[in-house]
Amino acid sequence: MTHTIQPNNPETTPAPDATDIPAAPAPAQAPASSAVPAALKRRIPKYSDLAPLMQFKKPEFSKEARLKRASTIWELRDIAKRRTPQAPFDYTDGAAEEEITLGRARQAFLDIEFRPGILRNVSTIDLGTEILGKPSRLPVGIAPTGFTRMMQSEGEYAGSQAAEAAGIPYTLSTMGTASIEDVAAAAPNGRNWFQLYLWTDRDRSLELIERAAKAGNDTLMVTVDTAVAGARLRDVRNGMTIPPALTVKTVLDASYRPAWWFNFLTHEPLTFASLSRYTGTVADLINSMFDPTLTFEDLDWLRETWKGKLVVKGIQTVEDARRVVDHGADGVVLSNHGGRQLDRAPIPFHLLPEVKQAFTADNTDAAIMLDTGIMSGADIVAALALGADFTLIGRAYLYGLMAGGRAGVDRTLQILEKDMARTMALLGVSNISELTPDHVRLLNK
Repeated sequence: MTHTIQPNNPETTPAPDATDIPAAPAPAQAPASSAVPAALKRRIPKYSDLAPLMQFKKPEFSKEARLKRASTIWELRDIAKRRTPQAPFDYTDGAAEEEITLGRARQAFLDIEFRPGILRNVSTIDLGTEILGKPSRLPVGIAPTGFTRMMQSEGEYAGSQAAEAAGIPYTLSTMGTASIEDVAAAAPNGRNWFQLYLWTDRDRSLELIERAAKAGNDTLMVTVDTAVAGARLRDVRNGMTIPPALTVKTVLDASYRPAWWFNFLTHEPLTFASLSRYTGTVADLINSMFDPTLTFEDLDWLRETWKGKLVVKGIQTVEDARRVVDHGADGVVLSNHGGRQLDRAPIPFHLLPEVKQAFTADNTDAAIMLDTGIMSGADIVAALALGADFTLIGRAYLYGLMAGGRAGVDRTLQILEKDMARTMALLGVSNISELTPDHVRLLNK
């Protein structure tokens, strides 16, 4: 049988059965709830909605506002750099040779891990401590710094008065630009210490010692790491002299910092107040006046001469820490002079646990203090945890001084105090005595 395929003809082709038509797809099911929350609907904002957001602060340019905005010592340093001519700023900020020691000292405090305890009552934090037989409201004092009124005209007066107000010790340097007597008069209720460089002329050293005792200083801090001056290359490049020379470079530099020069030119001329007038570089002064023949026997002479507390600053080995205590020191300052003497010197923070262990083994109660590299309250807490009884700040306070005089030093201490209190609370300790080596781990040791 032959099947012939007929063309489609709508008139003759029968309609398909309904069962042969495929069913249409079912419509998509709507979400159970398709309503848009009112908070997500677009709308034109009303002025009443914008008004609370449009609270523009009035610009403040006062010294107080500037200092208040600084939340860290590094931010105070930035302000100080803008407001201080290069030579005095670099004198503070710089160190010896390639400045390796200073960089390592600061890095040492960063290369740690805090180990906090939890579920401790830290509603009240007590930062008070005792150092060399007397209380201190904070576990930090102001270190001796030379030529301080060069940084800012208030100099040692600002430092000593801020320390007095904060209830902490202040140390006046032999190379300070305010006299022992003037500092005592400026901060009569403060705890004033005096830092001594032993000269080849023992009579002049004895005169300073007697003046310090008469002015009420209870502690003598002898610095022993300056047999010769370190190579402070920034000072060499800047032509740093005493007093500063008005060269073309310094005059141009001053044009950007008129307030500093106004203060400098309208106050008493700078001199080393504890010394006779001297003109030349800092290195020349050290090399011509300080004694490279100093030995432990000279420390014995000091111990016999000075009736108050005796501290030796510039300790960089465990052996020397033990020896100075054997020769009558009541305390040591682990210090490499802020990296300003021997570059690649030992780092005080790294040396600290070894000295603490040695003093514990020797059953000595000599105080262990530490400086160099401290730029935050957390640094101070770490040092205390690893065995320091006390810390000293030099550059950190000078940054504040350059940033705003006395108010800047106050701000430095406020920042450090707030840092310390917060760090201790987060560690789970409420007072200094609770800090132990278990709270800190050195990552690169």
